[in-house]
Amino acid sequence: MDGPGLRLTLFAQGCPHRCEGCHNPKTHSFEGGIEYTVTQILDMLKNNPLLDGLTFSGGEPFCQAEVFGELAKEVKERGLTVWTYTGYTWEELRNQDNVELLLRNTDVLVDGRYIEDKKDYLLRFRGSSNQRLIDVKASLASGTAVDIKY
Repeated sequence: MDGPGLRLTLFAQGCPHRCEGCHNPKTHSFEGGIEYTVTQILDMLKNNPLLDGLTFSGGEPFCQAEVFGELAKEVKERGLTVWTYTGYTWEELRNQDNVELLLRNTDVLVDGRYIEDKKDYLLRFRGSSNQRLIDVKASLASGTAVDIKY
């Protein structure tokens, strides 16, 4: 489950983290995948009025942060929610260039690398206990990661 409600999930191609036990190792290579335009993805959302939002997963969405940020902005303008899964921590992202647009247009950030030894099937919306569900708007306002409890 990639967030609450009915969601369209977009998997980024390419990931520098290559977490052991990753649920989607086919996305590790930066080669391959299927390319979609922002317009095509927006049409997918428009053509399914039951969707509550869009989830970015991976691979690593922040390796393509500018285009994902543009898409997230368009999705938010349509009144849908955006969840972004990343192997980076909130703190690591705050020190990176070109991630601001994606962060500002993400409602919930699921951060941290997947760690197989910390796998927990009882957790909602994440795979390992080190990963956090972060309220991005509140975190940007406070300057520190603000967790959401589900």
